[in-house]
Amino acid sequence: MKAQWEARADLVVVGTGVAGLTAALRAHELGLRVLVVTKASGPDGNTRWAQGGVAVVLPGEHDEGDTVGAHVADTLVAGAGLCDEDAVSAVISGGPEAVQRLRERGAVFDSKPDGHLARTREGGHTAFRVVHSGGDATGAEVERALLAATTDGRLPVLEQHVAVDALRTPLGAVCGLLVLDGNGVPGAIGAPAVLLASGGLGQLYQATSNPEVATGDGLALAMRAGAMAADVEFVQFHPTVLYTGRGARGRCPLVTEAVRGEGAVLVDATGARVMKGVHPLEDLAPRDVVAAAITRHMANEPGGVDDHVFLDATGLGSMATRFPTVHAACVAAGIDPARDPIPVAPAAHFACGGVVADVDGRTAVTGLYAAGEVARTGLHGANRLASNSLLEGLVVGTRAAEAIAADLALGALADPKTALDPVLPTAPVADRDSLQRVMSRYAAIGRDAEGLAVVGSVLDLSTVDRVLDTRRLVEDAALTLAARALIAAAAERTESRGCHVRTDFTARDEERWHRSQVVRLTPSGQPVLADPYLARGAA
Repeated sequence: MKAQWEARADLVVVGTGVAGLTAALRAHELGLRVLVVTKASGPDGNTRWAQGGVAVVLPGEHDEGDTVGAHVADTLVAGAGLCDEDAVSAVISGGPEAVQRLRERGAVFDSKPDGHLARTREGGHTAFRVVHSGGDATGAEVERALLAATTDGRLPVLEQHVAVDALRTPLGAVCGLLVLDGNGVPGAIGAPAVLLASGGLGQLYQATSNPEVATGDGLALAMRAGAMAADVEFVQFHPTVLYTGRGARGRCPLVTEAVRGEGAVLVDATGARVMKGVHPLEDLAPRDVVAAAITRHMANEPGGVDDHVFLDATGLGSMATRFPTVHAACVAAGIDPARDPIPVAPAAHFACGGVVADVDGRTAVTGLYAAGEVARTGLHGANRLASNSLLEGLVVGTRAAEAIAADLALGALADPKTALDPVLPTAPVADRDSLQRVMSRYAAIGRDAEGLAVVGSVLDLSTVDRVLDTRRLVEDAALTLAARALIAAAAERTESRGCHVRTDFTARDEERWHRSQVVRLTPSGQPVLADPYLARGAA
């Protein structure tokens, strides 16, 4: 099936989260004709669910002794040796200006009585440097402000349009996007630059903190266009998602790490501390450490409970006002956090890897850019430091817009008029329910060679080649590709590092594995490992 309608722009942005909207607004300020595409409605992405805040060291508003350098150091420690130090420095040092720009666009952060911004601390941070809004509704405020700015600036947003494939020239440059509108009618948007800001892939798993739209679409589209992915084996599981019963599926309410930052502790069914003696920071250890510790603890079935632990926040006394989102979720589940410990368990949360891109959003494919969770810039390494994600979206979104404007001005991008005829692609599609079940069982926090092989076999047996002519098929094809890429990388990495935990290779192997792995697609569409050195820089 070919495109039935056409549109033109200088830049097409896929996604309406923090990275996409920040990039779109900055590109619009620079005089570019921008068109934003989202497969749902504007607010339906992952950004609005971010609770904790933005990690940033602001001039005149930081802990005594805290510095940008200290924030960089904490990020490198959390990343377990796989961060790109130059990328980390660029993003962290760009934080203050990015937050200031966001505030100028209307975002309001919580303040203390003296007028300074309130700050909290989360796992892996050595200082109180996380600014927040609405107590635990920072993402919602960021999304509100950015969406309001697009409306005020008359920035066009195509809702209910799913990105299917990149338009390409005979030489392989990206020059637009093939999409399906809300009625399934294919359309072609010609543009010399396409920025993917489509978020993560939490729906690979049965239980996740991510909304239903997080299906890895951008990763799949980029790889089909010739881009590479890296660090895809590192999927961060948030340690504390509200446990709502055995067999919970889909998006589960998050219990922000800031609750532990302000004094709550993890305990088991017997009341024993989960993190005592596990790490010097105990309950505020990096997320990979806490999630793995909870998983090991549950395996011992303390008090007869093997599928959750508890977060004791009864001593905080201010849950309803400081953490209203968490408090409301608890009350809805019949829990009074002022009196009862909150049942929690780890759930899929954040993809640390993704499309290989630099901190200016450039990939190895001319005309294709990536920012936010879909991108692997080198900021996160093997495990993300808490509250660095909104920061990354703000900083890289801005830098990507400026890079695109520069590339256009230099004439470095392709003319959309040279695009090959857009045709809906055919791709392998696995049964989503089977995929989620085997990924959750064999490719979550604890993995081994036998289990990863089971995932591969199930995917092979349940996969059928389909024309991607509906949103559901686009999503399921993306999940299938993402799952295959992840298990290929996870099976090869015979060590435990960050949020990649192998039960058959429990040690960290610096001699062999102090490096990232790169995944590319074969001509037949199969993800395979590529030269690891390709991960060093993108363009």
